[in-house]
Amino acid sequence: MTSDASHRPAPPAPLHVLGALALELRGDAAVARHALSQAQVGPLADLIARDLAGFAPQAAALELVVVGAHYDPVEVLRPGWPLHHELDQLAARAPGRREAEGRIVAFGAHEDRLPGTLPPSPDFAGGPLRLVPFLLGGDPDIAARVGDAFETSLLERGMAGADTALAAQEAFGLQVEHARYLTVHDLAAMMAMQYEHAGLAPLWPILETALLQPDGEEWLDTPPEPLIHYADGEARIAMFSPPAWHARYAPEAPCDSDDCRAQLNRRYQHFEARLRQIAAVLGAHGVPVTFVHCEDGEQARDQL
Repeated sequence: MTSDASHRPAPPAPLHVLGALALELRGDAAVARHALSQAQVGPLADLIARDLAGFAPQAAALELVVVGAHYDPVEVLRPGWPLHHELDQLAARAPGRREAEGRIVAFGAHEDRLPGTLPPSPDFAGGPLRLVPFLLGGDPDIAARVGDAFETSLLERGMAGADTALAAQEAFGLQVEHARYLTVHDLAAMMAMQYEHAGLAPLWPILETALLQPDGEEWLDTPPEPLIHYADGEARIAMFSPPAWHARYAPEAPCDSDDCRAQLNRRYQHFEARLRQIAAVLGAHGVPVTFVHCEDGEQARDQL
């Protein structure tokens, strides 16, 4: 599987404040709507603006851009923050003066279709945590101060107003257990903990680099995990033939009996399953993946 990293959207201006209203859903309750109409999203956006100004009063002087839809965390946590970037681009084309203090721009669905690339993917529907992204921008100094305030306070006191949670629940037709605000950095920290609990902690440095330093470089080189090199905006994953895998991951195994060979084959199958799992997680986060066939287990780093 290959992807062209050059097609990844550029991030918004650094002094935008990127965040989301996080809706923790109750159990397996049904979700009636994934997107709101233009008429439905306006009142919710007003409540979000009020809540955010309560955390940092200067937020009221910034432009708030909201989409009336909810997404899985993997759709938000992607290199270049493409959902927020799309909101920024659409807001730039919205009627009215973008410099107007306290302007609220809310995007809803027209004839059941959201604009641009905003429609949530059905591939990631059904998760217990859904995110309504928002973007704050305007005066760079104000945006910087509001961003700093949010980074230091939202995790501790970022609960949404009770009427905001109820409005989101009624508008989307879902059951909300908790509703709170998070910056994208808060969300990344939460995802890191979730991946640790799911046994994916070794992968997180790769994902973190892709999200926060997309032009950076990172390795996953800790057997028995797959070998991955993140650089130039893509993750290159080594695919080993059975002899190459044996040389790298099980050099001590003699492979001189049927039982030994069967055991090694099971380990190799587990390795391939882990490789597919990791590639799927990276792909869900929008990280381009390239598989590199490696016939020499000892020289694989050089090939990546």
